[in-house]
Amino acid sequence: MAEDVFKKIVSHCKEYGFVFPSSEIYDGLGAVYDYAQNGVELKNNIKQYWWQSMVLLHENIVGIDSAIFMHPTIWKASGHVDAFNDPLIDNRDSKKRYRADVLIEEQIGKYEEKIAKEITKARKRFGEAFDEAQFRATNPRVLDNQKKRDDLHQRFSDAMNANDLEGLKQIILDEGIVCPISGTRNWTDVRQFNLMFKTEVGSTAEGASTIYLRPETAQGIFVNYLNVQKTGRMKIPFGIAQIGKAFRNEIVARQFIFRMREFEQMEMQFFVKPGTEIEWFNKWKEMRMKWHQALGFGAENYRFHDHEKLAHYANAACDIEFKMPFGFKEVEGIHSRTDFDLKQHETYSGRSIKYFDPETNESYTPYDIETSIGVDRMFLSVMCHSYMEEQLENGETRTVLKLPAALAPTKLAILPLVRKDGLPEKAREILDDLKFHFNCKYEEKDTIGKRYRRQDAVGTPYCITVDHDTLKDDTVTLRNRDTMEQQRVKISELRELIEDKVSITSLLKKLV
Repeated sequence: MAEDVFKKIVSHCKEYGFVFPSSEIYDGLGAVYDYAQNGVELKNNIKQYWWQSMVLLHENIVGIDSAIFMHPTIWKASGHVDAFNDPLIDNRDSKKRYRADVLIEEQIGKYEEKIAKEITKARKRFGEAFDEAQFRATNPRVLDNQKKRDDLHQRFSDAMNANDLEGLKQIILDEGIVCPISGTRNWTDVRQFNLMFKTEVGSTAEGASTIYLRPETAQGIFVNYLNVQKTGRMKIPFGIAQIGKAFRNEIVARQFIFRMREFEQMEMQFFVKPGTEIEWFNKWKEMRMKWHQALGFGAENYRFHDHEKLAHYANAACDIEFKMPFGFKEVEGIHSRTDFDLKQHETYSGRSIKYFDPETNESYTPYDIETSIGVDRMFLSVMCHSYMEEQLENGETRTVLKLPAALAPTKLAILPLVRKDGLPEKAREILDDLKFHFNCKYEEKDTIGKRYRRQDAVGTPYCITVDHDTLKDDTVTLRNRDTMEQQRVKISELRELIEDKVSITSLLKKLV
């Protein structure tokens, strides 16, 4: 059922101008997508919400835009050249390649689903008398699946922490995990695969140097942190925010725009005094969850997932996961990266980039808290939660995107009832007045009902209809997307009624 819904969302994205497969007339390019006319507006609004929540609401956070091409030694210093790998396994029968860790995580999820089904059945059977804690502690089927899940989780965690590729394969064999395509267990050994794209810079082949397309945007911040600190006269704690493209040669790219080879990140590195990093890590966890929940998607659709295997640079890490149609998946990572990156760049560059603290009269290497969101994953989470098919009282079904109004591509559709009698001219007069304040669209083709449905499908929160009474009393019919309620309002009141509800400011006010 969830898979069917996801297929509908993917189809909806193409049909209504949100996301197109890249290079489609040439049969496409795997795991690469183009944002269409509505998609780019939604994406820009997501980025604006994030950017303003960082640099507008915090005096001690500023932004930069670093280059995609960077000196190749940066990636040696960061560990990406030696350690930026995925564990991959092939099925010999289907010739398909998979990430071994993802196959095992999905198996863990199956045990969790079995437990959830048992609890759902019991809740229906016992009603208000149902005690979930007691049921979990006593039901044999729940206990059996919980043990299998916990034992598998422990083996998986041990293998990942030890970088035990043979151990990962043995888990896949022991659990009887089959290839989704062939249905067989004819697996190869697990191998490591580096995810960075290489290219060359230089005018001739002989004089060209190998460089990399950046696999993350964070390093551009680290190598510029002292420049920003000095020119901006920044005092610790302070942060640097950046939105930009990153590139990873994902062999197993799937689930639409969830995992792509070219993607966009919104990252903020927050530099703090050593010893205070865990306190700031917990503060940023709280602030980032608040940012997500301000969209109104329901607290039950988010959860923290603490990392058991920490990256080589971290002393604490967690993900914010969102409930997609295919399960809870990471949309944001929050990491305490210690002083690893800055010290590595000091070592490899041979230059001191320590911070001088005027209050303590000492120099030290700051610690760093990172918050990192994939814009594309955020886009997908917004689309997945907003897509709905509603049964109406007249028996019809309407497809509607209940996007947060501040993120919606179009805020107001202006619709003349008919294409004559001066109504189009009046509608365009209203458009010309409001288009300076928020994104408006004019549409006159088809019946008013069909036009309402089209605007519902692209998530437009408000429509106004210009009719013959408008010419007499300067009023229009204002329709609300979510409730479909209509009210008569004066044209002069439209901006005041709509602007605050559809502005990014309306979201930002929930954060302070």
